[in-house]
Amino acid sequence: MKQWYESLYENYSRKYDKEPFVQGTVGECDFIEQEIKQDKSLKILDIGCGTGRHAIELTKRGYNVTGVDLSEDQIKRAREKAKEAGVTIDFQIQDARNLPFDSEFDLAIMLCEGGFSLMETDEMNFEILKNATKALKSKGKLIFTALNGLFPLFHSVNDFYESAQKEGQSQCKECSFDLMTFRDHNTVVFEDDSGNKRELKCNERYYVPSEITWLLKTLGFKKIDIFGAKLGAFSRQDKLTTDDFEMLVVAEK
Repeated sequence: MKQWYESLYENYSRKYDKEPFVQGTVGECDFIEQEIKQDKSLKILDIGCGTGRHAIELTKRGYNVTGVDLSEDQIKRAREKAKEAGVTIDFQIQDARNLPFDSEFDLAIMLCEGGFSLMETDEMNFEILKNATKALKSKGKLIFTALNGLFPLFHSVNDFYESAQKEGQSQCKECSFDLMTFRDHNTVVFEDDSGNKRELKCNERYYVPSEITWLLKTLGFKKIDIFGAKLGAFSRQDKLTTDDFEMLVVAEK
């Protein structure tokens, strides 16, 4: 049986590119460049690359990027967009829980919940972190975003989704947050690229900072910094608060 994240991305690449949460690419790539000190000799792995927005932007800036995603439809669209942009990128259909890379990359990125936190068990989510770590060289860096578990303790996730909704875009409804598992169960209503209205039962894992720190320390990361993740404006100046829906994690081996 297909999981919701497999069904969601089957025929939804063009509509996905219009969603509000994917509009911050340029600012997010500015942050990535700062973090690697504009060193164009570094190899970058984009895990859960979707339609390739970060990979394409970084390649246009002169970086060597490999993009992987579970969705055939998203990778197909990523390849089309790279061709339109006149850049050559190695886009591969891969499962982030079982990547073929070993000590090949200087930086791995997983942005906008690129796989991590979407899986149905904590073990599977940890496998994604393990595979990202394994793909990195000995002094490699990992930059990713995760849903901030402090947010639902202080706010209604339902209210947040309602305030963020815009006409013609996907909508999350019937959210219920489970305090024992830190999972948000919801129904996403969206229109696919063929114009069909679809509904999917989804659930995502929220993490608190101490959990992320512990998971990354277990994997051998020496330096772990966590910030608030502002769409399109990632910054080390943004201290994580209970008002941040997402957290930004920067970890170094």
